[in-house]
Amino acid sequence: MIEFDVKLADQRKPAGEREALLADPGFGQLFTEHMVTIEWTKGEGWHDARLRPYGPLALDPATKVFHYAQELFEGLKAYRQPDGSIVSFRPYANAARFNISCDRMAMPRLPEETFVQALELLVDADRDWVPTREGHSLYLRPFIIATETGMGVNAPSARYLFCVIASPSAAYFSGAIKPVSVWLSTEYTRAAPGGTGFAKCGGNYAAAFVAQQQAVEEGCDQVVWLDAAEHRWVEEMGGMNLFFVYGSGAEARLVTPPLTGTLLPGITRDSLLKLAPDLGIPVSEEKISVEQWRDDVASGALTEAFACGTAAVITPVGRVKGASGEFVIGGGAMGATTARLREELVGIQYGDKPDPHAWITKLA
Repeated sequence: MIEFDVKLADQRKPAGEREALLADPGFGQLFTEHMVTIEWTKGEGWHDARLRPYGPLALDPATKVFHYAQELFEGLKAYRQPDGSIVSFRPYANAARFNISCDRMAMPRLPEETFVQALELLVDADRDWVPTREGHSLYLRPFIIATETGMGVNAPSARYLFCVIASPSAAYFSGAIKPVSVWLSTEYTRAAPGGTGFAKCGGNYAAAFVAQQQAVEEGCDQVVWLDAAEHRWVEEMGGMNLFFVYGSGAEARLVTPPLTGTLLPGITRDSLLKLAPDLGIPVSEEKISVEQWRDDVASGALTEAFACGTAAVITPVGRVKGASGEFVIGGGAMGATTARLREELVGIQYGDKPDPHAWITKLA
């Protein structure tokens, strides 16, 4: 554990103004009054851990993160429970994935206990910003950036800044839960073997914007990424993992693409691999091609599809479009298996259902 210097904001928003903002916070647009920072320098390690008022970072124009994109981030949520306490869902899993990403980006690991300690400190300071409305949460964004000044590219940075900020948020997709439409990207590639596909670094997302713009131009909500070699095998939807439902009712089973180093190992994905069997739904990790997806929908074998991730939780996929045509899944409506999994997962996160795997960690 590391000792933090705590400096609280001199002025806090009045309760009435804060509640008005929390009534419709959007997603990632509103930020709380504090942040956590910890510095790392070569030879000294992690030091100068602080909780301080939220505000701008002062960085030299030659700071390495601006020029060589040595940075990465995580995303998780804090949830208000029925008893008023505040918890997070599997924060140690996020801490472990953070360090795996750090290894890939040649950045220093942060002890998992320190990662969670930083979340606890920030959430406790800004507990009044954790929404109480159904489906709302406090989105937590830990990130790390290279802060050494200089243009040299022969070695990774000798200085880093770890930071955590928090954003009260409504649902990722606004309005009632409805299936999204997706565009199959054959022109662009998200990741290739040996690359950074499994790491949660910003460059993966920056490179995805052009394909997402193309999806919107084609009348779709999101882009689906295919493999880099053949542009045939389904990998991810945007920044979320994909699941396919075969059969229905008691015969339903789940299939999801295997982790190959090009897909992000999602915490929600991993949770569903454990949760679905608890509900009597078999799960397997199998490669699925675009052709198989289309043909299995046409035959009725594949009945539902959904994407999952921290921000969107579980979002059904209703329409698939590509250069060769389009098809609709399950009549374009959310399927019963998707709805059941979402209800169970959200119920655990908000404290309305049992937590058999001890995934919930109290933060405040």
